[in-house]
Amino acid sequence: MSPPVCCDMNVALQRHKKIMTIPSQYYRRNMPHIHPDGYPLFITFRLANSLPIQALEDLLTRRKNELSALRDNSQAERYKIEKKYFGRYDDLLDKIANGPQWLADEAIARIVEEEIRRLDSIRYQLFAYCIMPNHVHLLLKVLELSQALHHGKTAKYPVTDSLRLLKGKTARLCNLYLHRNGAFWHHESYDHYVRDEQELSRIIQYIINNPVKAGLVQNWQDWQFTHVAPDMGNW
Repeated sequence: MSPPVCCDMNVALQRHKKIMTIPSQYYRRNMPHIHPDGYPLFITFRLANSLPIQALEDLLTRRKNELSALRDNSQAERYKIEKKYFGRYDDLLDKIANGPQWLADEAIARIVEEEIRRLDSIRYQLFAYCIMPNHVHLLLKVLELSQALHHGKTAKYPVTDSLRLLKGKTARLCNLYLHRNGAFWHHESYDHYVRDEQELSRIIQYIINNPVKAGLVQNWQDWQFTHVAPDMGNW
């Protein structure tokens, strides 16, 4: 049964929320990335080569065609389509068995978890995460930092810069553990900014129940690499 949106979670979101200016940070690679100041972000990144290229291209093509065919090109209608295709994308990740599953190794997952937690309150406010065998879900709000903390091409994009740091360090450590070279993470991440408290609740439920949906455990508490911050209430 879905938990209610608790008072603690409402307070937590309001504490980190500001007046939104859209787009405060925007750029596009294969997918658009919109990062409004002060809003939580739902981020998913996956292992390199974890999805067959053709399956991913087919999914992106269907998404693009459906968006192009919209008669009512409102933000709400576009969001419905984006939500649907993210669900299909995540289902592919849960079902694909012939790609790398390095995160199923407890030692590898622990490396990733430790870096996610280390950057909490340094680069971002961490709300929730789940480390699956071939991908990671994060719910966070990037903190305001001085420009001096950001470097290189991603310096003007604090979200991207923080992910670069997280993915770069974990890739090095995981490759060392695995005695391998080459890309560890896929180069691009999926991200979606959280509009309101109801959506925040829905996304937390989605994150913590991903191992249940994938058939890995019966109760989300049984998956050791799932976490919800204490100030987000009881789940």
